[in-house]
Amino acid sequence: MDKLFIFDTTLRDGEQVPGCQLNTVEKIQVAKALEGLGVDVIEAGFPISSPGDFNSVVEISKAVTWPTICALTRGVEKDIEVAAEALKYAKNKRIHTGIGTSDYHIRYKFNSNQEEILQRAVAAVKYAKRYVEDVEFYAEDAGRTDNEYLARVVEAVIKAGATVVNIPDTTGYCLPVDYAAKIKYLFEHVNGIQNAIISTHCHNDLGMATANTLAGVMNGARQVEVTINGIGERAGNTSLEEIAMILKSHKELLIDTNINTQKITPMSRMISSLMNMPVQPNKAIVGRNAFAHSSGIHQDGVLKNRESYEIIDPKDVGLDENSIVLTARSGRAALKHRLSVLGVDVKDNQRLDEIYQEFLKLADRKKDINDNDILMLAGKERLEKQRIKLEYLQVTSGVGIRSVASIGLNIAGEHFEAAATGNGPVDAGINALKKIINRKMTLHDFLIQAITKGSDDVGKVHMQVEYEGNMYYGFSGNTDIVAASVEAYIDAINKFIQ
Repeated sequence: MDKLFIFDTTLRDGEQVPGCQLNTVEKIQVAKALEGLGVDVIEAGFPISSPGDFNSVVEISKAVTWPTICALTRGVEKDIEVAAEALKYAKNKRIHTGIGTSDYHIRYKFNSNQEEILQRAVAAVKYAKRYVEDVEFYAEDAGRTDNEYLARVVEAVIKAGATVVNIPDTTGYCLPVDYAAKIKYLFEHVNGIQNAIISTHCHNDLGMATANTLAGVMNGARQVEVTINGIGERAGNTSLEEIAMILKSHKELLIDTNINTQKITPMSRMISSLMNMPVQPNKAIVGRNAFAHSSGIHQDGVLKNRESYEIIDPKDVGLDENSIVLTARSGRAALKHRLSVLGVDVKDNQRLDEIYQEFLKLADRKKDINDNDILMLAGKERLEKQRIKLEYLQVTSGVGIRSVASIGLNIAGEHFEAAATGNGPVDAGINALKKIINRKMTLHDFLIQAITKGSDDVGKVHMQVEYEGNMYYGFSGNTDIVAASVEAYIDAINKFIQ
């Protein structure tokens, strides 16, 4: 079996999605879970971009043991110096540097020419090599770069010392047959290509990220750059879980990874919860409906033989509902164990007690508590530290009457109350909120998602609120969807009222 290296960029490319930003503690939590999942390389951030990103790379480097910790840079000396400083505690470190190579980038982004870009690429690799042995070079927009010129760049950076060369389909434009041909061309025309690992980094703008990544692997690439749930800029990146399960299902490809696939579902739910990014129900591998059968013909077939319609055993991706259901009768030990399985290590007994009390309250309102509920409870600590908190909400609504809401807020220790009407309970609640928070705010996106299918389920609410030309993202989860909606609005407000 050939080894395929899994390079996870959830904490870098994935975290660039608006509304998905994590704090350092949350990033460490994700990084340790990725280590448990079995990823080979964790791209921890872009250190020069902000002090927060720099600090996150430093702390992740301290917290994680065996995966390589990678820091992204532009092909700029200052970027590389800062990345090297951020990686000083990493046991295994890599600098990921590069430059755009397509005509679009050379002409319009850099106002340059091919020869100058080639020289800058080589210089960046040589400079990074002063600080670390493991240097990865990315040829940004390689998907739209002429193959002959791309081969020249790849050959030059490998000669300069690059240990990995990344061939990104930055815009998600390539067809699988074209991306496959590009990788094949490089292996046939680059002298010394055996001295480096060729990597894929495919975006999903046309829905072909996974197909392109697999095409690259089948033509010689031995590193794939992926994210959990396929999150990432615009339409997202290649999904880690899809590549892992494709290779597990197609053993005839003779390519293997270190991924412990039974941790995929808990990892997916953790990322969805921490990054406030719902997973679409029909998402491959980790979607709520990925193993659901409603057709009578399908149900009959699955009952007779699971493999009639399921090519993956749900247990292979960690989906075993019998093992993740907790009830009000479950104790602290069971809750702590489940949190640990989900990658949340609660060492502080007082914090565990706080989560457990919230767990009991939720268990009184629901029959069963699932992993998403637990992760949501564990993440409420951030909400508790917010400047504006919801103290109470009372809503009267029904058919043929106008909805009325009364609300109480705690703002930096002061108490405020208001009441308002609306064309529904959510509208009434938000109107009452706006009477207290008298700012010109516009609600743009409003998404409600049930985690499972029961009427007593926790509903997740995601909101996008515009204030003074900027977009702010709010999130909450509650068995009361009206309360969750108001809480999500407050979450967004807290991000622009300091």
